[in-house]
Amino acid sequence: MTRYELINALLHFLVFFIGAGIGSFLNVVIYRVPRGISVNEPRRSFCPSCKKQIPMYQNIPLFSWLALRGKCSNCKSPISVRYFLVEALVAVLFYVVFQSYGGPWEEIALWGPRVLALWVFVSLLVSGSFIDIEHLILPLRITIGGTIVGLAFATWVPSMVGESVWYRGLMMSAVSGALGLGGLWLVVELGKLAFGRLKFDFETPEAWSVTQPDEEEPPVVTVGEEKHDWVDLFGRASDRLLIDCTEVTVNEQSWSDVKTELWMEKFKVHAADGLVEIPLEGVKKLEGATTKIVIPREAMGFGDVLLLMMIGAFVGWQAVLFTILAASVIGTLVALIQRMIGGAEWGAKIPFGPYLALGALLWIFFGPLAVHWYMMQVGLL
Repeated sequence: MTRYELINALLHFLVFFIGAGIGSFLNVVIYRVPRGISVNEPRRSFCPSCKKQIPMYQNIPLFSWLALRGKCSNCKSPISVRYFLVEALVAVLFYVVFQSYGGPWEEIALWGPRVLALWVFVSLLVSGSFIDIEHLILPLRITIGGTIVGLAFATWVPSMVGESVWYRGLMMSAVSGALGLGGLWLVVELGKLAFGRLKFDFETPEAWSVTQPDEEEPPVVTVGEEKHDWVDLFGRASDRLLIDCTEVTVNEQSWSDVKTELWMEKFKVHAADGLVEIPLEGVKKLEGATTKIVIPREAMGFGDVLLLMMIGAFVGWQAVLFTILAASVIGTLVALIQRMIGGAEWGAKIPFGPYLALGALLWIFFGPLAVHWYMMQVGLL
């Protein structure tokens, strides 16, 4: 075996373990960013339960979770399997990207920049997806920050968006990002017009209340004889109920003929002497009578729109169209299967970000070939 053959063989192992190491860092991002914790301070990872910092020798990607059997060495609390899965997933994706777009060590100047760009892209998709699954949000650091990074990479590696010179790469990246933003935004706005709100008008005031019969379960919103589960109404921080009240009581306070807003974590009363905002934590009594309730709904959150903008900035306008189609098909199939086997309720909130991410991954590995095959089938090639 020659020196170059040995280096190329070692390169395959190196790529896999680089991916596992990046996956370990992404676990930090996934845990800390939605909780508002800096990814730099504290520098070392810590147990989510006892908060003790994890020593370096117990923080080896893949191996440490298996060796500790998924438990903290200090407090013995379970550590989510998500940590192992993210490390393994990113390691595999890094390797598949390298296999698809990489080459021999001596030609790294030719393939290296594109592979690096796709590694960054994959990392953003993975971290955004797992945050969306757990918290139903897509942080701006990932979507808007990723868009800026995508513009930079398209300028450095214009082939990412199908161009050959830097200024055309930058322009195409910007146009593709705008297509992703505008296209999915239009879908969201049309969805709001078609399905965007549930409106209830009552000829006579109807009693309503928020109660929590079981402290281990989420609250229940009751309007007349109908009960609505909290998770059906509130899945994102922007979700709210608009309630016109003839009367309303919060603990010991009461108001008459006011407009109110019920949010996931607060209750707002538009009183004559100004806006009153009451945190729901600590509220023991919330009830009243209403003549109208409006429940604004969104088919998807604006974070999904920004994620598609990032996808367009990284990999071009064709990827935007492919991703929307692939994500819609996959999301529909998964939701139908879940509901057929009883794994999900019809009212449950389903994050769309992971489906967009999966559609984008399918594009970078199979998309151009799939489009070429389809164009041949319909006689356009």
